[in-house]
Amino acid sequence: MKKRFWFVACIALVAGMGSGFIAATAGEVARGDFGRLDHVFLIVMENETDRNILGNANVPFINAYSKVANRAANYFGVGHPSLPNYLEIVGGSNFGVDGDRWPEWIEGGCVDHAVGSAWCKVAVPPIASPGTDAAVLATGTQARDCNGQIRSLPQPVAAPNNCALHDYPAAPFEALSIADQLVASGRSWKAYEESLPLVQPGVAGVNYSDGAFSNLSPASVFETEKVVIEQLYAVKHNPFAYFKSVQLGKNPRLSLQQVKDFDGLDGLWADLRAGTVPNLSFIVPNQCHDMHGRVAGSTAICDGHTDAQKALLLGQSDAAVAKIINGIKASRSWARGRNAIVLVWDENDYANAANRVVMLVETNYADNGRVDEAGYDHFSLLRTLEAGFHLPCLNHACDATSKVMNEMFGAGGEPAPGHKGRSSRRG
Repeated sequence: MKKRFWFVACIALVAGMGSGFIAATAGEVARGDFGRLDHVFLIVMENETDRNILGNANVPFINAYSKVANRAANYFGVGHPSLPNYLEIVGGSNFGVDGDRWPEWIEGGCVDHAVGSAWCKVAVPPIASPGTDAAVLATGTQARDCNGQIRSLPQPVAAPNNCALHDYPAAPFEALSIADQLVASGRSWKAYEESLPLVQPGVAGVNYSDGAFSNLSPASVFETEKVVIEQLYAVKHNPFAYFKSVQLGKNPRLSLQQVKDFDGLDGLWADLRAGTVPNLSFIVPNQCHDMHGRVAGSTAICDGHTDAQKALLLGQSDAAVAKIINGIKASRSWARGRNAIVLVWDENDYANAANRVVMLVETNYADNGRVDEAGYDHFSLLRTLEAGFHLPCLNHACDATSKVMNEMFGAGGEPAPGHKGRSSRRG
């Protein structure tokens, strides 16, 4: 990895009901050839290699969409399992997190009223200060090679790129995400997480939820004769919740107030209907709608163990993606400004195949339908978003191997028919 040159930018943030101060260490401002971005709708799916999706009759919408959107033919996750990949998408680093662990919440610690649960024993402290991240090898046979998890049947096999696109030695990181950057630049973000609990205390302290009950519910709800909680929402798919700045929430615009369900007065559907989406919409379907499946307490339709169950899981996830993308394109926000929809998977299914996943981009300002053969990964995606929002690169997004995805985001393409390009900086 080439040496990085950092500079320190101290930014005072004052917004809404509170204020916060960030000492931000960042790299050079990312540059792209595709122009600015006003709104990005980033949809993250789960645990499928590209060959499991493309050409699969159980996912008709996504396959049709892959032919009209721009497709990155060589896009890779960065190791395993989910949480490090989500952190890498929004922060350019795994921040030393080596698995799907829950956060240690600043207010209230880690709580789980489920009988016999041991997950709180391995909770991770909030990401708050600079440190050194965990190394990831491109090709490995041991769990640590992939930053925490690799399944090998019947024995470890070093399939090319089964961990990552490149080797990533352990490197210093700054404890920031793109949410910090957006707020500091006067822009906005939200994480739309399907099946958050509808009851108080809302998001803080919630590690899993079925949309009503969560790990914070009274112990009595966990009794077998009462209810078994389907863990539809999983905090490991909500990377912003792991940052101290968001947990503390001194600035409401950089807080858990920006984490919303799909439903509700300020959820995804309401914001699309009102045309009030933020500059970055981080959209995560629940584990029955993101192809993850095998959810604790789930029904057969969300299981995925048998071929028939897997077909059902993929089919309902495909329908969920169709609903989201069609909703975005029908909204006023899509028609206003220079906007992009990004559909990406976090990683493959650990099957000793290359960790290559589907990554699609549609813009409203340039022609679509391209196939880009260049090698990209989550760090490239972050650098590209930072280029579109004119932000400094973060952590591994500053690496020489983290290329801006110019072709995927419309550089050199023809303008979209009828596009006027009106900017909408604040959403």
